[in-house]
Amino acid sequence: MNLDSRTNAPSALKIIPRDQHIISRKNISKAALRVLYRLNEAGYTAYLVGGAVRDLLLGLAPKDFDVATSATPDEVKHLFRNCRLIGRRFRLAHVVFGPEIIEVATFRGLGEEGCEGDRSIVDGRIVRDNIWGTIEEDAIRRDFRVNAMYYDISDFSVRDYVGGMQDLHDRVLRLIGDPETRYREDPVRMLRAARLAAKLDMHIDAAAMAPFEALGPLLGDAAPARLFDESLKMFLSGNGLKSFHMLEQCGLLKFLFPATARALKRGDAALRALVEHGLANTDARVREGKSVTPAFLFAVLLWGEVRDVAQQLIGRGIERTDAWARAAAQVVGEQCQRVAIPRRFTFTMEEIWSLQPRFEQVQRKRVFRLMAHPRFRAAFDFLLLRADESPATLQLGQWWAHAQQLPPDVLSAALPVGGGNAASDPVAAPAGKPPRPRRRRRKSGNAGSA
Repeated sequence: MNLDSRTNAPSALKIIPRDQHIISRKNISKAALRVLYRLNEAGYTAYLVGGAVRDLLLGLAPKDFDVATSATPDEVKHLFRNCRLIGRRFRLAHVVFGPEIIEVATFRGLGEEGCEGDRSIVDGRIVRDNIWGTIEEDAIRRDFRVNAMYYDISDFSVRDYVGGMQDLHDRVLRLIGDPETRYREDPVRMLRAARLAAKLDMHIDAAAMAPFEALGPLLGDAAPARLFDESLKMFLSGNGLKSFHMLEQCGLLKFLFPATARALKRGDAALRALVEHGLANTDARVREGKSVTPAFLFAVLLWGEVRDVAQQLIGRGIERTDAWARAAAQVVGEQCQRVAIPRRFTFTMEEIWSLQPRFEQVQRKRVFRLMAHPRFRAAFDFLLLRADESPATLQLGQWWAHAQQLPPDVLSAALPVGGGNAASDPVAAPAGKPPRPRRRRRKSGNAGSA
């Protein structure tokens, strides 16, 4: 097979010597260096590759360090006692150094006759790919040109086979090979394009973006667990808001989060503000080194659809609590068919949603019971994100923010013991103390308080 037929990029090797790039060994993981040197000493060729090289050339700190080598997975395992082999679709070696894992992949081949290994392709999609080859073949088997550069530890040069350095300079993501063919091989590459463009502040080449609309439905064939992992990379790595905007710009949001796309399509400005503020807050927490949870993120993304379905059910006469539970189950069930959100997160999401109506009830017992709920803080933060929904929601958030600052005895004295549901009563922003909501008149003969 002619290598040039697999790529729309130059196939001539360009070697960038040490004095023409900024990569320094001091910025490379010591564990990765140990793997590289050990493989070289054993007679194999080995290079730092992919996102680590790309990020180092951009002056960024890589999250992971991957190695490509001429050694097979079994040969890598023989060299490293701290190695385990993983994967069926792609056979890989993981060399473990405490909490750090160096992923070592054998050079991938094109599958020509006589190549070692095996490959299985179903409807254009690669379901197993363990064909070994040369570094030249490995380079054009990668997805984007900026991800197909290799750092050579022997002379500290960068080897560029497909024009990745030029793309870094142009700030553009170009796919290697025919875009439609490459996306059919692995539809998740479309999401990776959006994520990398957001992370690296690049734009996606027009040819690489053109098939998104037609091939986006293929994401429905991707493993939901894999799409969950890809969603975390997009939204919990500090570039969530940019990734969200890129998904919308590329037309991919409806294939990954159909409920979110439907809700936003209805033109609710308050919902868009909630989603964007939620993502921006998550990005800020990541930058500050604070903890973030997928549960809150997915609660933000799916809120619009859950709220609208719950209101429809309530309008049909279904009891309020049951309506919210049904709405949550329906929306989460649909989303999990696309993105496999683990139950430990969906449970928290459902609690955050179900607590929202309870903020409208400001009777004494209910207020203190809600404050003692283990999800109160997350639910309250979510309430604050909803501030643009209405003036009443804004005032409700202010009321609860003030109430939390008061000593329990002062708060207790300011609250009614019982009375009607305050959801139908206007709740004003407090001045000195939380307001007493108006009580509904009881009809004669009715017994008990709420």
